[in-house]
Amino acid sequence: MSDVRKIIHIDMDAFYASVEQRDNPDLRGRPVAVGSPRKRGVVAAASYEARAFGVRSAMASVTALRKCPALVFVPPRFEVYRAVSRQIRAIFAEYTPLVEPLSLDEAYLDVTENLRGLPTASATAAEIRARIVADTGLTASAGISYNKFLAKLASDHRKPNGQFVVTPAMGPAFVESLPVRKFHGVGPATAEKMNRLGIHTGADLKRQPLDVLCRHFGKSGPWYHAIAHGADDRPVVPDRPRKSSGSETTFSDDLTDLAAVEEGIVEMADDVWAWCEKTRVFGRTVTVKIKYGDFHQVTRARTLPHAVTSQQMLRDVAVGLMRSVYPLAIGVRLVGVTVSHFPGAEDVDAAQLDLDFAAPATWPS
Repeated sequence: MSDVRKIIHIDMDAFYASVEQRDNPDLRGRPVAVGSPRKRGVVAAASYEARAFGVRSAMASVTALRKCPALVFVPPRFEVYRAVSRQIRAIFAEYTPLVEPLSLDEAYLDVTENLRGLPTASATAAEIRARIVADTGLTASAGISYNKFLAKLASDHRKPNGQFVVTPAMGPAFVESLPVRKFHGVGPATAEKMNRLGIHTGADLKRQPLDVLCRHFGKSGPWYHAIAHGADDRPVVPDRPRKSSGSETTFSDDLTDLAAVEEGIVEMADDVWAWCEKTRVFGRTVTVKIKYGDFHQVTRARTLPHAVTSQQMLRDVAVGLMRSVYPLAIGVRLVGVTVSHFPGAEDVDAAQLDLDFAAPATWPS
């Protein structure tokens, strides 16, 4: 058997927005954003019609409306998205047991030995994408390569509803041609820092010695050095343990009233507790996140000797952590509560970060 792995990265096309357009024919062909148009709303997903105007996920709703006045906002329906995601994962399982979900709408699949006996990874990806359309009415794009890093890059190359292969012979040159901001694992701040150092493309990154990258980027240096050469040895890891579950919300106006802030903390704690009860997974560490009106952010955490096993206990710990930052010198813009440190926890339902909407957001990490 060849030592070259066959990795597919499947990425659903504008997933949340596409589900809404599928379920509501009136939305088809129109610029759609999933989220809330309120003052501090955020776009969770944008249809391709909206993207043509420059609307993107994580964009402030007011900015999105300025770019596209005809933008139609629809509230998120996370239970529907999760149900569709389960349908898609059931399809994956027919082709390989090695599936690593990254979020509700994307996953890595190792099809080096696919269960259907298909001759190539490209044929496997094409059949999976056809099955997704047939079963859900939604389209997906796929990247196929010999490692996860390149497969993820490749899945963006033929979006929407396409697929692209990066072979071992193509890998190094493919990386060299791309801007570093396109690289998975290189965020905006890191990309800016790289640009200041004269590193704009994969070719620029490849020219940097390992010691130079370690000096400027610390522990991430070896990773950047490896991907610049098209190398990524990470395996596809199915059933990755869930590390935390949390919920956060952005207030319509900055809050200085302590009772109102604590009410928000309790609501977020109750959201998290609902997940804990449903999954029967309980953690020992409670973390409270506070973002002030000037966008300064702090966190406070407490690790208990035993798991939090009651709603009231979670409320009390979360409120106590909130009170540790009193008195408030400035209004509070956002609060969040997270539970982590799950002993022996199993990954119940990986989901992507749900941004701030009219309703609180809940996410695993």
